[in-house]
Amino acid sequence: MFTGIIEEIGTVKLIKKGAKSLALTVDCCKVLEDIKLGDSIAVNGVCLTANSFNKDSFTADIMFETMNKSALSRLKSGDKLNLERAMSANGRFGGHFVSGHIDGTGIIMNKQTIDIAIIFTISASSEILEFIIPKGSIAIDGISLTVIDITENDFTVSIIPHTGTNTTLLEKKLGEPVNLENDMIAKYIKRFASGNKNKETIDLNFLAKNGF
Repeated sequence: MFTGIIEEIGTVKLIKKGAKSLALTVDCCKVLEDIKLGDSIAVNGVCLTANSFNKDSFTADIMFETMNKSALSRLKSGDKLNLERAMSANGRFGGHFVSGHIDGTGIIMNKQTIDIAIIFTISASSEILEFIIPKGSIAIDGISLTVIDITENDFTVSIIPHTGTNTTLLEKKLGEPVNLENDMIAKYIKRFASGNKNKETIDLNFLAKNGF
């Protein structure tokens, strides 16, 4: 589990391509401080498992499903990456619940500067947009962000200077893909509501009857 608060920006050191997989080696520093084999690290929002590491890098495998769902297959040597270790039980929870399981990708359609803020407009599929609400949360390349507004085809978020400085988002160009993960609470609610076959009203009595 992650928070969407990026800890550092890493750099792609090496990519080894398999038939339908990748082995990704990332140069970094902070996320290596207490690393152990098998630890989870969010790489541009994708939960990956560190299968080897040394004093200045770690390596993780990327399987076929992850390549299909995310933009990691487009990476090349020298690319910058948002990195976050799995959250600790005794740490502050500054973002929102981020699983590192990507729902799909979006495309950066526009960037607009308004005083200190930069507004990103990102297009996405209807399957992703249906879980987004104004002032709700979404993870973009692993960054926990608040949605400003949503249309039938896209949504907007605002980047403050601190986020711009400490993540890779401002380096992205128009037309580039980004990894998107919807708020998992929204997904659970949609699943729960869809399973209400009798179309009962979801009120306090309904929740109590179903164990909530």
